[in-house]
Amino acid sequence: MSGISTHVLDLALGKPAAAVAVRLERFEFGAWIEIASRETNADGRCDEIIPPNDVAPGRYRLIFLTAGYQNAPLYPEVVVSFAVSPGNVNYHMPLLLSPHGYTTYRGS
Repeated sequence: MSGISTHVLDLALGKPAAAVAVRLERFEFGAWIEIASRETNADGRCDEIIPPNDVAPGRYRLIFLTAGYQNAPLYPEVVVSFAVSPGNVNYHMPLLLSPHGYTTYRGS
């Protein structure tokens, strides 16, 4: 994997979370701008939301639209903000999802 990617796992079911809508935004000129949107595949992955050549230093956020995945979720969307530093072009940002919580980390 390269560029910016993600993987959503459903902890309650113990399986990948397929068909979760994911939006990638970048903070530019004082506002968040959508730069890509995807849906997780059958394995819960969005392997390359944007390629390495398109990853510039700055602030990004992934917005996971979980309302469409779970019935009456506590968190209808999950926003994961992160900073890309110069020289780094590979960011894998998994989301571990459950009905009453979530966690994230920088994967490899």
